[in-house]
Amino acid sequence: MHKVSLTTQITIGMLVGAIAGMLFGKNVSGVTVVGDIFLRLIQMAVVLLIFGAVIEALGSLNPRDLGRLGAKTGLWFLMTTLLAALVGLGTGLLFKPGLSVHLDQLRKTPVHLNTPTNISQTILNFFPTNIFDALAKGNVIQVIIFAILFGLVLSQANKDGKFSQVLTLVKQTNQLTVKLVMLIMKAAPLGIAALIAGVVADNGSQVFLPLLTFLLIYGLATAVFLIALFCVISWVAKVPLIGLVHGFTQMIMVAFTTTSSAVALPVEMSDAQSKLGVSKPISQLVLPLGMALNSNGLAMYLSLVCVMLTQLYGIRVTPIALVQIVLLSVLSCLGTVVVPGGGLVALTIIVPTLGLPLSSIALFAGIDWFSGMFRTVTNVVGDTTTAIALAAGEDELDRAVYHSDKVSVKH
Repeated sequence: MHKVSLTTQITIGMLVGAIAGMLFGKNVSGVTVVGDIFLRLIQMAVVLLIFGAVIEALGSLNPRDLGRLGAKTGLWFLMTTLLAALVGLGTGLLFKPGLSVHLDQLRKTPVHLNTPTNISQTILNFFPTNIFDALAKGNVIQVIIFAILFGLVLSQANKDGKFSQVLTLVKQTNQLTVKLVMLIMKAAPLGIAALIAGVVADNGSQVFLPLLTFLLIYGLATAVFLIALFCVISWVAKVPLIGLVHGFTQMIMVAFTTTSSAVALPVEMSDAQSKLGVSKPISQLVLPLGMALNSNGLAMYLSLVCVMLTQLYGIRVTPIALVQIVLLSVLSCLGTVVVPGGGLVALTIIVPTLGLPLSSIALFAGIDWFSGMFRTVTNVVGDTTTAIALAAGEDELDRAVYHSDKVSVKH
């Protein structure tokens, strides 16, 4: 018997919830408590998940890899993720997907963004005074800052294997936390059905129109980002643009159809070496690390969603709020990439942190699989272009594979 995937189950749950909301109206509004419980259960584990994943990713690295090459990798990851978040923000502000439909019930709900009064206060709030307080309050930015520092220290201290037990404990805790999140995600179809039923009961079927607009704008933003990235890497690595795009064709198809960075990783590593000329040591360091820590597509998705939600709720966004949306979009990616339903999990971090209603996440759950197509392609291309740039800088890039006669025979 063919097993129905979680994505299909969530889609069915969204349809059932939508139909129930339209048929029974206000009579089903009470079921939203089931969806609220589901969202709280995800929130319960997600801060611990990010905390452990960042420590494990950095703590597992060889200290030699954390030197010059590690710093360059981290810088490229940061630049591409920041660019992706800015593209998401820019397309959201330009096309205003949240204004395409007026959802009266949403606009009646008074919502205010949680934003500091100035830039210096914003920067100061990144740094924790007490890590346990940051964990208890779910302050994701402070937790990530601590986890990065702790992971770097663990990597250095464990070069002789003296702290291998600590690293093992972190890895095992992460494995259990991922299993916990996966267990909670099994309830996603029911939780999403309950939330959607409540939203449709309050607003009617018009709630789905902005989601189609969102997908179109997200697809456009993805195309803009990829074109920009290919042009930059062609110039930085001094390789022909046509040969570069050709080398990415297969991994883009795999990423788009599977919506999984983990599934695409073997193809990504093989093509990076055979079709894009990246040396094996560079690809083995950058690509697995990128899958765990770098998520251009998710950063773009989160910033676009946040802008759309501010428009749906009729919130006026200040420049400081825009900065906060971009930074949160970049930092919320850490540690959530490896989790099934990573986009949904990441939204449970950033939406309440900004002060937006948690129930609004349900709007995007039903189209998460379609969003995941664009997210995965952007993630895979972002990781591999970073590997190409680093290989070029380290003189470990075979540019001969970019010539048309060689490209055509390599599969």
